[in-house]
Amino acid sequence: MGVLAAVVAGCSSGGSADAATVVVRVGYQSKTINTVNAGTLLREQGTFERKLAELGATTGRKYQVEWQDFPSGAPLTAQMIAGKVDIGSMGDYPLLVNGSKTSGFGADRSVLVGVTGYNLRGSLNQVVVPSASGATTLDDLRGRIVSTSLGSAGHGMLVDGLQRSGLATTDVQLLNQEPAVGASAVQADQVGAYAQFVPWPQLLIFRGQAKLLYDGGDNGKPTFHGIVARESFGTAHPEVMQAFLQSVKDTSDYIDHEPLAAAETVSRLTGIEAEVVYLYNGPNGLVTFDPTIKQPLVDALAADLPFLKQVGSAGDLDVAKFVDETALRAVYGAGYDAARASTAPADVLAGTDPVCGMPVGDPRTASEVWFDGTARTQVAATPTCAMRAVEESNGKKVRAVYVPDTPTGTRMFASAATWVLDPAAPPTATLLPFATEAEAAAYLAAHPGTRQLDYAAARAAA
Repeated sequence: MGVLAAVVAGCSSGGSADAATVVVRVGYQSKTINTVNAGTLLREQGTFERKLAELGATTGRKYQVEWQDFPSGAPLTAQMIAGKVDIGSMGDYPLLVNGSKTSGFGADRSVLVGVTGYNLRGSLNQVVVPSASGATTLDDLRGRIVSTSLGSAGHGMLVDGLQRSGLATTDVQLLNQEPAVGASAVQADQVGAYAQFVPWPQLLIFRGQAKLLYDGGDNGKPTFHGIVARESFGTAHPEVMQAFLQSVKDTSDYIDHEPLAAAETVSRLTGIEAEVVYLYNGPNGLVTFDPTIKQPLVDALAADLPFLKQVGSAGDLDVAKFVDETALRAVYGAGYDAARASTAPADVLAGTDPVCGMPVGDPRTASEVWFDGTARTQVAATPTCAMRAVEESNGKKVRAVYVPDTPTGTRMFASAATWVLDPAAPPTATLLPFATEAEAAAYLAAHPGTRQLDYAAARAAA
């Protein structure tokens, strides 16, 4: 398997296996939180370069890494097709586009060599609407303009969601926009909704510029980002590919062990608020960072391909042949199959709730408060306990409160939730957060005596 471009200094791209200098051109998306372990954070920490330096001491070669930042997967794929990028990280839909467009390139085709992060529910893709919008379901978008990136995971999620809601794609007006452009359109109230991938929807929600209308997790399809590489030079330099994937694994482990520090670093490098980054990479977060290529993710690729072919974004692709785990197996050794089979998150909320005096562990209720100026967050056994922690903090500044959506357990910002007070529930569970107004309305209708609250009222009711 070949995945790297080796060039001799002063010579054209495509040097031989005994070239004195190996240039590795890595494409990444700095603002895509789900790929920081193969891009933004990996580059900042210099892990890959250090491993290459160690290799050089053994092989006698020099290794040079060229990092290239892209706004999305489409331009990154274009540069790979042009032979200007050797390794790239992107979302599942762009991965399929990349694979299908290069499948006829022979030894220069792309192969999927690893995963950066995933969400088995699909909650990395979401539909949001402007904060003042009256829309509460996808049906309310009939005839409205929806901004998305055609051929992206956000686009596919939207189409799936519309179909599940009994709507056709023609019932809305799709507007093809890059994520940043669409985000501006939402802020200016120029579109009725915005369907995108991580982290754009939650970034707008945290900034108070949008509210969640539909969670891609309701489609029940896993979503992930992964690593593709050009196959042509891997046979000549397999040790370099192994060094890259080992670096991705090490960075993933760092995120799991130091999620708060990782979030602050990514925030400094990207301008995305650390509170948003931590929503994804913190314990019980929306992303599980794991390089192994798990079967549910491969199955999801096969299920997604027909849509991309239908909209003309991708052609034929043998997904089984697209997946190449050779280098990963060399990194993990005999433990690869076990790691591949496991979907247990490495980082979960645990400990003892200091306010309610209860153990923290159940992911369906475990919550978290991030007080300003603290090196660690404060855990809470339930959302109700988290609200008490805020109210009893003696005026401490709160950076963010993270709670699980009541029906699904999906992590979200407490300040963006629709809250319901259920007096019949146990004292530590009377406050229930919901990700959407529609979810809350369904609970209210089924539970007489309950009432809806905003965030401030929920805090006061704790």
